[in-house]
Amino acid sequence: MIRLLLVAVLFVSGCTVAGAGPGPSSPPSVAKPPVAKPSVAKPQGATAKAIAAELRGAKVIASRPEVAGYQRDQFGQSWTDDHNGPGGHNGCDTRNDVLAAQLTAVHNRTAKSCVVVEGTLTAEPYTGRRVDFRKAAASKVQIDHIYPLSRAWDMGAARWPAQRRVDFANDQAANLLAVDGPANASKNDSGPGEWMPLNRAYRCVYVLRYLQVARKYTLPITAADQDSAKTIMPTCR
Repeated sequence: MIRLLLVAVLFVSGCTVAGAGPGPSSPPSVAKPPVAKPSVAKPQGATAKAIAAELRGAKVIASRPEVAGYQRDQFGQSWTDDHNGPGGHNGCDTRNDVLAAQLTAVHNRTAKSCVVVEGTLTAEPYTGRRVDFRKAAASKVQIDHIYPLSRAWDMGAARWPAQRRVDFANDQAANLLAVDGPANASKNDSGPGEWMPLNRAYRCVYVLRYLQVARKYTLPITAADQDSAKTIMPTCR
């Protein structure tokens, strides 16, 4: 009788005794999901492999030469519609074409006008910040030549036919980017060897696009550009 009472007490309390069998199992524990670490998404396609491929085909020179004679109008009237690239001869100047394509929440002057009077860069490439564009303060958003015009002039464009220079200056698909005005001013006519965007998440795509423009127009890059591209490559995964 005493043994039976002991087994009963132990069973109720969740303990076991030899020969009494296992007691009731504890409720299964639920594993906590791992905490996701914040990460910065890399621009699609701007990989180390893509940059390496561009570098293999690049013409590299020691440094940028100085070629006399550069003037902005050597590349045609600013933002002319008279070019042979995407958006050319569509009745709207290149600047407004780029603003319409790269801003969000775009408003035009009138329903029939292509003049952009306001819009937003929700994540401006060079800084990563939101920049609001208003026509009354148009310099807040500028259109950058990723491979700058005066740099192109020194690197070979001085010998190009006039129309090729116009097409280069208005190449919306390859060479033009709506950016923060002060960031564009800090870049000036530099290449990757002298300047990188403050926004680290855009550096890989900036370098890749610079190299792609150089290849498209058979323009060389400097040794400093090459070194900078190689330095950034390990982050471009």
